Amino acid sequence: MLSFFGNSPRFCDGLSRRSFLKIGSLGLGALTLPNLLRAEAASGGQATGKSLINIYLPGGPTHMDTFDLKPEAPKEYAGEFKPIPTSAPGLDICELMPELATVGQKFSVVRSIDGMRDEHNAKQSESGWSDNELRSIGGRPGVGAVMSRVLGPAQSTRHGTAPTHVDLTGWTRPGFLGQVHDGYQPDGVGRNNLKLNSSVSVSRLDDRRSLLGGLDRLRQNVDATGMMSAIDSFSERAVGIITSGKLYDALDTSREDPRNVERYGINERRDLDRFLISRRLIDAGVRCVSFSWGGWDTHGNNFGSMRQQLPPLSRALAALIEDLDAHGRLDDTIIMMSGEFGRTPRINGGAGRDHWPRAAFFFLAGGGMRHGQAIGSTNSRGEVPQDRPVHLQHVFHTLYHALGIDADTLTLTDPNGRPQYLVEERDLIRELV
Repeated sequence: MLSFFGNSPRFCDGLSRRSFLKIGSLGLGALTLPNLLRAEAASGGQATGKSLINIYLPGGPTHMDTFDLKPEAPKEYAGEFKPIPTSAPGLDICELMPELATVGQKFSVVRSIDGMRDEHNAKQSESGWSDNELRSIGGRPGVGAVMSRVLGPAQSTRHGTAPTHVDLTGWTRPGFLGQVHDGYQPDGVGRNNLKLNSSVSVSRLDDRRSLLGGLDRLRQNVDATGMMSAIDSFSERAVGIITSGKLYDALDTSREDPRNVERYGINERRDLDRFLISRRLIDAGVRCVSFSWGGWDTHGNNFGSMRQQLPPLSRALAALIEDLDAHGRLDDTIIMMSGEFGRTPRINGGAGRDHWPRAAFFFLAGGGMRHGQAIGSTNSRGEVPQDRPVHLQHVFHTLYHALGIDADTLTLTDPNGRPQYLVEERDLIRELV
């Protein structure tokens, strides 16, 4: 049997997100993977060599009970928790995050985020834009898709073993850049196709690749448009990803030192493995790793929820920062963490906090930036930015700058042929760079 396309649902370009290139019993990997690699390489961008881990806290985490506590505010605002100092003077965080407090000099928190919308989706956390922006043509691309389009793979893996962007939980969107710049999702089907079928040896694979190469050259001679091409240098790279096994191995935490697994808290809460896997993927050459964690829509029982979620977040996030540092990767890996908005400073009748886009936090670590600081502040009740307001898009402008992407001048052409800037509010957060 020789088949080039599976039976998965197709997009408008006729290709499927979960199609496979099959030769006999061998699945070489999702057909999207060579297409994704081809699109990445076409970008030709120049980068600083830095990587990015984007952690999304879905539901909108409360700023008042995490990184912007107000112990002097009236009780109906202050809540139940007290701030504790971190290892960085002047940077206090919630008492439920003691592990994170020990690495305070390695991260910063922007406490005065504005420019957010009351939108219950991830778009603002991955792009800095409203979900309504350019929706008719697919929406604004997230930072992972921009990195794929503008930078492509890391130089060390351009002909090797990693896609540019891996999305562990499927929350990011490529916007108007299209599916070829979507994050690679190593879910059940995608992950199984990251390793060579046990019945096929590498030498047997080489024979079949030669056969496909001959068929491909024949088809290209017939098809002047090139639309039929399936095996080219980017398929070769896709094969390299599979035969090397590095990406597949990076997803397997059973290969990690058990003591390190314990540091992340994975034995107590399995979904904390995303933090460890993200470090392993960065080591494997992935340039951008995205994942979501937890549920933060605390209209009721806010404080009970925080008692459940903040301690494991503290443990895993601190372990990730320390782990990257121990591997010599913290200075060239940016960790960003945010949600879709803050939550109401005033506690509601159900001991909860409701949506509050007028104030929020943004967490940043690593990336060679200046850390150990709280940037900006809200007023005494946490209602609005007061000192040093920072527009959400200023964060993304600063991130792009750190990655070597010039958001002041660079534009991406949308499907209507119009140039689109990456962000509209183009100011750097000078405290960080």
